[in-house]
Amino acid sequence: MIPTGSFPVLPLKNTVIYPGVTQALKVGRDKSLRAVDLAQEKNNWILTLTQKNPEKNVETVDDLYDVGTLCKIESVKGNHDSGYFIVVRGYYRMQVNAFKPETDLFEAFVERLDDVIDADKTTQSALLASLKQVSKEVLQLIPGNTEPVQEVVDAIEDLSLLSHMAAANSEITLSQKQKLLETTQLRARVMNLLSLLHDFKENLRVQQDIRQKLTSKIGQNQRDHILREQMKTIKEELGEGDDDSIIETYRKKIKDLELANETLELANQQLNKLENTNSQSPEYQMIRSHLDFMLALPWNKSSDTQEINLEEARRILDQDHHGLDKIKKRILQHLAVLKIKNEKKGSILLFVGPPGVGKTSLGQSIAKALGKKYQRVSLGGVRDESEIRGHRRTYIGALPGRILSALKKAGENDAVFVLDEIDKLSRTYGGDPSAAMLEVLDPEQNGAFADHYLDTPFDLSKIMFIATANSLDTIPLPLLDRMEIIEVSGYTTAEKMHIAKNHLWPKQLKEHGITKEQIEITDQALMKLISHYTREAGVRDIQRKLGEVCRSRAENVLKAEGLIKVDLPDIEEIFGSEKYTYEVTDQLTTPGTVTGLAWTPVGGDILFIETALVPGKGELILTGQLGDVMKESAQIAKSLLKARLNTLAPTFDFNKNDIHIHLPAGAIPKDGPSAGITLLTSLASLVSRTPVSSRLAMTGEISLRGKVLPVGGIKEKVIAAQRAGVNKIIMSRRNEKDLKDVPEDVKSQIEFVFVEHINEVISEALHIDLSNWNEDLLYGTNHGDLHGRTTLQG
Repeated sequence: MIPTGSFPVLPLKNTVIYPGVTQALKVGRDKSLRAVDLAQEKNNWILTLTQKNPEKNVETVDDLYDVGTLCKIESVKGNHDSGYFIVVRGYYRMQVNAFKPETDLFEAFVERLDDVIDADKTTQSALLASLKQVSKEVLQLIPGNTEPVQEVVDAIEDLSLLSHMAAANSEITLSQKQKLLETTQLRARVMNLLSLLHDFKENLRVQQDIRQKLTSKIGQNQRDHILREQMKTIKEELGEGDDDSIIETYRKKIKDLELANETLELANQQLNKLENTNSQSPEYQMIRSHLDFMLALPWNKSSDTQEINLEEARRILDQDHHGLDKIKKRILQHLAVLKIKNEKKGSILLFVGPPGVGKTSLGQSIAKALGKKYQRVSLGGVRDESEIRGHRRTYIGALPGRILSALKKAGENDAVFVLDEIDKLSRTYGGDPSAAMLEVLDPEQNGAFADHYLDTPFDLSKIMFIATANSLDTIPLPLLDRMEIIEVSGYTTAEKMHIAKNHLWPKQLKEHGITKEQIEITDQALMKLISHYTREAGVRDIQRKLGEVCRSRAENVLKAEGLIKVDLPDIEEIFGSEKYTYEVTDQLTTPGTVTGLAWTPVGGDILFIETALVPGKGELILTGQLGDVMKESAQIAKSLLKARLNTLAPTFDFNKNDIHIHLPAGAIPKDGPSAGITLLTSLASLVSRTPVSSRLAMTGEISLRGKVLPVGGIKEKVIAAQRAGVNKIIMSRRNEKDLKDVPEDVKSQIEFVFVEHINEVISEALHIDLSNWNEDLLYGTNHGDLHGRTTLQG
């Protein structure tokens, strides 16, 4: 029968009593003695409650847990003055509802908490078997004769009782024992207990191994290992006192860094593992490497730069880079915004342009202007996302990603990072590194960048990221969307001349150990080298050629005492005959050959379109690796030409001839709509037998209605045309606004003709007047607009 009413409370200091378990207790505290006295007056029923802190005295009921066990005192020895020695047996799990007002002892009103059977018979049987098995394995590891106890365990068929007995006799913490008592769900309690017993068993097994090794004849290394584990006090005698100083050094570093809670928890966890790991173990060095990397990162260290000085930034940019006025203006505008906002957040820029135009060095100049550390991360050819995010530490030879590795080198969390060749990222079965870059370059995510090796978030939001690329085509749109794009175009010949004379030549002299008093290159020789031996948007090849000039005259420098001058004949002697001829006069004299303009990732270029008639049935033959868009432009050009055939060449019969269109440099793929008017002009020149001036070039898309539409890359195309000796360019009127980006010294040498219709193109290029041409002439009467436009009448 379950007793009712209030019960005296016996606070327990270092133990928990469970239902069905008998335990001997020594009672000596005043309130506990009074509780035993009162219990003997109430049929020996007493409530045992464990105190929350065993180190303190129980002053109030708040010092006790509110779930305990109702026990019956089975025997009492001793007296009130000297203390009692009692044996109690637990009967029921109880929840305290209220305490009586405190007097000289605690009394509580309780209600019974029965087990909740949350497992069927089959599950209970399985749990009982598992608990018996683990319990017997634990008993076998305990020194002494435990066979009688194993027999008792075997005899118990009550899962709840066995869980209580196992919990009561296991060396687990007081809080874990209390949690097991408070768990009423049978299955959950047993599963938790099995986990704790497994850990207890492993602990006993380690202790057993240590005992066995201590009693056997073992080698010096093993003996030292056991002594280090069991006898920390004799480390100095073993000559391994450095371990303690290493641990203390790490502990001090962790404290000084003032890490965030999550990072601090990981650092302390790794430090504890290091402290308990044998220094001869491979894992020891892995833990140290991880801790060294974590503590070397600039978690809270930023640059000492105060305020952005725009004038100083302008001076540095002008000093390091000639030309690029538009780019410098954009950079200074960006720095001005950062100064106005006055916040530590970095920014994300993308410099797009041909090779050798100074994209990477612009990043260095920005870092210098801001007074911040500079780091370059090369992304060309990266094909594994772990190169960005790092490897997980479970792998042998795991390394952090390139971003955090560069940040460690920088030593400051607000450095300037140049992500070089971001358009060259590869995508393979090993992962997509461009997807990993999304987290790095997204301002909403990079405040908690997750590197797999570091295994804790790191804030990248203060870093100024500058990505460089030659083309936007290979950059995924989601990645492109996260960057502010700044186009860096190629240099004009005059700009190349200035850069070569004032920057590249002095640099090459210094690299080859030659002074300007020993070798001098004339302006005429330098111009010839630039214009006839290099063809690029940047200046990288010019730099190589200047280095070759220095090497070719190095032997003469050793022999000669005076100044060696490099002039025009010397250039031909060093490099041979001219490789590039920019003058195109008299090269294109036959009808059907026209000069077009093209944009490439390395800058602009001229493009020759050749057409020829062959006997056939009016078909169009296209060669030169043309893309689909360019093929369609050729079809449109043919249709527009046939519509105007009566004016251009009344006697020409399309049905008796095939037209072959070829674009030289057949190994290079070509595509895009910008050759539309060039294709049309080439066909018109062929059928009218009228040659086009070799100094005339053109670019523009055509529509089926004969409109000339705007195209891109105007600056690069115009510079390429001027370089090739073109003095007149035909383009769409809507491209006139793009000429403001073209340098004045280039524009002054070219005449620009802006057109809106192909009739104007033919008139300008072939001097054939089509102003009186009307499409109604095709039909003889006014048929209205037949080009896809329909008049709707209600």
